[in-house]
Amino acid sequence: MSNRITVQDIADALGLSRNTVSKALNNSDGIAEETRSRVLNKAIEMGYKQFAYASGLLEQRGLEPFAPVAPGKPNEISLLTRSTWDERHFAALMLDAFEREISQLGFVLRTYHIDDKNAERLELPEAFEPSRTAAIMCIEMFDFAYDQMVCGLGFPVLFIDSPARLGDHILPADLLLMDNTTALQHIVNVLVSDGVRRVGFIGDCLHCQSFAERYATVAYVMNLADLAFDRRYYLGYNDQEDIAAGLGSMTERDDLPELFVCANDFVAIGALQALRALGKRVPDDVMLVGFDDAPESRTCVPPLTTVHIHTQVMAYSAAQLIMTRLK
Repeated sequence: MSNRITVQDIADALGLSRNTVSKALNNSDGIAEETRSRVLNKAIEMGYKQFAYASGLLEQRGLEPFAPVAPGKPNEISLLTRSTWDERHFAALMLDAFEREISQLGFVLRTYHIDDKNAERLELPEAFEPSRTAAIMCIEMFDFAYDQMVCGLGFPVLFIDSPARLGDHILPADLLLMDNTTALQHIVNVLVSDGVRRVGFIGDCLHCQSFAERYATVAYVMNLADLAFDRRYYLGYNDQEDIAAGLGSMTERDDLPELFVCANDFVAIGALQALRALGKRVPDDVMLVGFDDAPESRTCVPPLTTVHIHTQVMAYSAAQLIMTRLK
């Protein structure tokens, strides 16, 4: 299967502009759902690099395609989460595509919000019905004890991100992560090669596995360049007030790094606002890099350098993992 298919090849095959195809592949705003679906299906069919594994994965492994859920069998994929999000959050974009994939096989996605009482008592919401449940997917579920309880229910479980893995804190479940290293490593390496020597990180690196990997990537690049990662420039906070206080202390000491890598775009935008309030200019005084490619990263001033998450690929991978476990 060729990896040389380009965006222009897909555009030519569909009679669309290259820009339209690019927006559809990157799940950008302003694309009709019917057009997005056509582009994604054609990308899979042609073996475009993001989806090169998709159309031939089962065939290559000698497996039959997934069969629709049998009548009378549990057909609910139960989504457990501690968070709420709007349509701009990466999870919302991923779940739209995930629902399309599983619906073709007769499955439905039902969301259950885990409140503080559920979490404290290690119990499921009252509305959760085991007899309807085929598998469980967890998004932004970073309480290890609760996650252990979920893994003991007897269902296939897939985590989209997870608690930071420390010691023997490994969950007996499938784990799907975005690529937290490749693009971020490239960005930091380019800037270090251009002479940047003081690099910091904003965000609690123990909040989740993704934050831990992003933090570790920064330290790894610094180590490769024979530069020590200075812990003075680590602000282990996600809350905007704490970030502002930490940056204020650095400013008072006149000890800001040249570059801050932030755990995600919302942390980065909080840092941007705090630095502006302190009279610091971005990127002139301090450079910022975010992660997630949230819409806000393009509308803030100045626009934020950030890393894109391929939510369509994650959605397809999630569906494949769950359906494989069920099969």
